[in-house]
Amino acid sequence: MKLEDVSKQMSTPLDAPAFPKGPYRFNNREFLNIYYRTDIEALRKIVPEPLEVDDSIVKFEVINMPDVSGLGSYVEVGQVIPVTYNGEKGDYIHCMYLDNFGAIASGREIGAYPKKFGKGNLFIDSDTLVGTLDYGSLRVATATMGYKHAPLDAEEAREEICKPYFMLKHLRGQNGQARICELVRGEIKDVTIKGSWKSPARLQLFAHVLAPLADLPVHEVVYASHILTDLTLPRTEIVYDYLATEQPVKEKELVSQK
Repeated sequence: MKLEDVSKQMSTPLDAPAFPKGPYRFNNREFLNIYYRTDIEALRKIVPEPLEVDDSIVKFEVINMPDVSGLGSYVEVGQVIPVTYNGEKGDYIHCMYLDNFGAIASGREIGAYPKKFGKGNLFIDSDTLVGTLDYGSLRVATATMGYKHAPLDAEEAREEICKPYFMLKHLRGQNGQARICELVRGEIKDVTIKGSWKSPARLQLFAHVLAPLADLPVHEVVYASHILTDLTLPRTEIVYDYLATEQPVKEKELVSQK
């Protein structure tokens, strides 16, 4: 392979990349979202500045993705924390667990998604929607929600899915020093709401040293939603560079300065 072609490749191995080039289209992407109250000081310990934590709410999500262009089928489980950045409200994606290597590798290498290997599942058990996460052979989370008890307004569902989100991209170079340390922002805009419901829900988290979801304990479930969509993940932008002396200027800020 010629020098000028090496950097054009998506990933290694060069003759069989770990994932194809995006964008990635998700058909019938199904969300089980449970919002719960936890310890606000525990949140402040794990959410990186300059993001600000205003409330003690966490979103536990189980996402079934049966048809993803280039990546196949998988279930993802994670925790998302509402935050504020420069006056804009959004979500900080804290952790994501799944068992599809292409999705793990592309999420970490292309984006900044904090993905680890774990086994999630989303299924209907009689009259109950159930979401689970196993790490190795151990159960670390079980979520239950009444199945389609009441309709959820499609615009309310859209607002849940389309909130701006923030992630930390942190990569080290061969010398062990930080090479990339950035806060990035994304916002889903290409989405179709195919169905949305709300129901009562419960959530159990079990302590595990390498999947520490229970470090954000469940004090009270405040809301739960079940949403079915088609969507495309957007490209993210850098909003804060921890290694730079001058911070990035967003495109809309550049326009306002002209």
